[in-house]
Amino acid sequence: MLKIAYHPIYKHPLPERHRFPMEKYELLPEQLIHEGTCEESNFFEPGFIDSAHVLEVHEANYFERLINLELDKKEIRKSGFPLSQQLVDREQIIADGTVKASEFAIENGIAMNIAGGTHHAYSNRAEAFCLLNDQAIGARYLQNKGFAKQILIVDLDVHQGNGTAEIFQNDPSVYTFSMHGKGNYPFKKEKSDLDIALEDGTSDKVYLDKLKNVLPELIEKVNPDFIFYLSGVDILDTDKLGRLSCSIEACKERDRFVLQTCRDLTIPVQCSMGGGYSKDIKLIIEAHANTYRLAQEIYF
Repeated sequence: MLKIAYHPIYKHPLPERHRFPMEKYELLPEQLIHEGTCEESNFFEPGFIDSAHVLEVHEANYFERLINLELDKKEIRKSGFPLSQQLVDREQIIADGTVKASEFAIENGIAMNIAGGTHHAYSNRAEAFCLLNDQAIGARYLQNKGFAKQILIVDLDVHQGNGTAEIFQNDPSVYTFSMHGKGNYPFKKEKSDLDIALEDGTSDKVYLDKLKNVLPELIEKVNPDFIFYLSGVDILDTDKLGRLSCSIEACKERDRFVLQTCRDLTIPVQCSMGGGYSKDIKLIIEAHANTYRLAQEIYF
């Protein structure tokens, strides 16, 4: 059975200028159930992440100041969000959702988190709406539990996974691959194990050809026993924050290729949703829903 992490706190209300597209976290599960792709039994509710798992990835001083709401003004400004207890709770619950989903993925081949993909969170700071790096925490958790040795993180959000790159910069046991918009935030990129920076306006064919040429060879080279997939839909040409020109059909084909590759090679995969900022919320929901539809089609 496809297992999906979801908690009501995912839709935590923010001040008006920060609110969009937080509503997608509520609407996406409703859509999946309404159309029959999922049932209530597919969803599980995560709790608070064990701080010991967080501290395997994030510096103690940063994490302690974060949970005690003691970040300074500069750090809060860098995070992009007004700091609050509910926001910090939300981030810890998202991280737990990814950790638990990674265990479900080992059992079932795949598992999802409605939220997550907080790849801008560094080991020692928050950045760009990311406070704790959920997939980095999940990767180290699997290794420490002996569930995986070699991990590949496939980050196809339009923004580079700069925090993830920094966290694992000296760790060959977690290979970081980011394919992102060259002209997109962050404007000062970190160095992933493999970065593919795409020009503004990159179209469907160029995007898909690049991915299909690179990913199979990369998997053969890295030989991972677990993959974390960040399936951001901000590669769409309608995205307000992205600078690529991919259609929703190409975004779906991207997901199909990644998931089918993982399935064919019997490599468990955990998916976190990442970004999506098109003006039309229906388009965001449709693009994200495609990932779940494909998971059900390919695996179950």
